[in-house]
Amino acid sequence: MKVLVTGVTGYVGAVLAPALQQAGHEVRGLSRDPTRARLDVPVLPGDVISGQGLDQALDDVEVAYYLIHAMEPSADGTFAERERRGAERFAAAAVRAGVRRVVYLGGLIPAAGAASPHLASRLGVERVLLQAIPDSVALRASIVIGARSRSFRFLVRLVERLPVIAFPSWAQHRTQPIDERDIVAMLVSAAGHPDAGGRSLDAVGPDVVSYGQLIERIRDSMLLGRPGLRLGRLSLTPIASRVAAVIAGEDHELIGPLMESLETDLLPRDDLAAALLEIRRHRLDAAIEHALGVWERDEPLKAR
Repeated sequence: MKVLVTGVTGYVGAVLAPALQQAGHEVRGLSRDPTRARLDVPVLPGDVISGQGLDQALDDVEVAYYLIHAMEPSADGTFAERERRGAERFAAAAVRAGVRRVVYLGGLIPAAGAASPHLASRLGVERVLLQAIPDSVALRASIVIGARSRSFRFLVRLVERLPVIAFPSWAQHRTQPIDERDIVAMLVSAAGHPDAGGRSLDAVGPDVVSYGQLIERIRDSMLLGRPGLRLGRLSLTPIASRVAAVIAGEDHELIGPLMESLETDLLPRDDLAAALLEIRRHRLDAAIEHALGVWERDEPLKAR
C-alpha cells in the first residue's frame, strides 16, 4: 500500500517508517522540516496546523499515520486548540484525497474521573479523525518504553540525577507501559487489518505497575541505589513538574501536561488489541533492558 507517515522526524515516526517499508509498503513522510529526516524515504514539506502541503503529501495515499502532537510552546492558541485545528485540516485533506484509513496514536483515557487536558486533547483528535474517515484506527497507549521516548527518557534522567527519589501521591496510580517494538508492530498491523477498522484500541503491555514501581524497575535495571521517599498524600504536581523538568533537562510545556496525566489510574478498558492485531508482547523488564541497551549504544548513561 501507499502510506504517509506524518511526524516522520519525530520519535515514533522515525521508527515506524522503516518498519512499514520492511512490511512491503511504499512509504513517504511529512514534516515541517524535511531536512531533519534521516530516513531512506521521500519526505515532503507540510504543516497540519496551516494545512500547507497536505494535498500534495496525501495524493494517491491509501493509509495515513497521524503522529502529530502539538505540545511545543506557541503563541497560536493552546496546545489543545492547535491539536484540534491540525486534526480537522488533516482529516479534510485526507477525505479530499480519498484516503481509506487513518491510523492515530493517542493516549489512554482514565476509566473514572475527568481526563487531563493533555489526554482530553488526544481524545478530541481521535474523534475528529474517526468521524471523518470511518475505517480509521486509533491506538491508545500509555508510556512507551523506548530509547528515544521522551516519557521514558524523562524517567531515566530523574533516576540518573536524583540521589533520593521523591514519590508524590500519584506514584501509587497504575498503568501498563508498552515496549516500543510492540507499539510499532501494532501500528504496522493496523494499516490493513480488516477487523481493526472503525475502532479505538487500548494498546498496552502485559504488566500492570504503579508509576512508583515503574521508576523502581528502571532504577534496578540501571543498577543504582536510589532510596525512595514517600510523600504520602502530597501531589505537588504544579511545583514538582517544573523542578522535574529542570532536573531532566526537558521543557515544562511537555512535562507539565504529562505529569497532570499521572493523577489517576490509566488502565485499558480491555486487553484485546494485541490479540486482534496478532502481536506478541514483551514483558516490562525486557522492554526496559532493551531500551537502555539501545540508548547506551549511542549515548552512555552516566550512572550505569
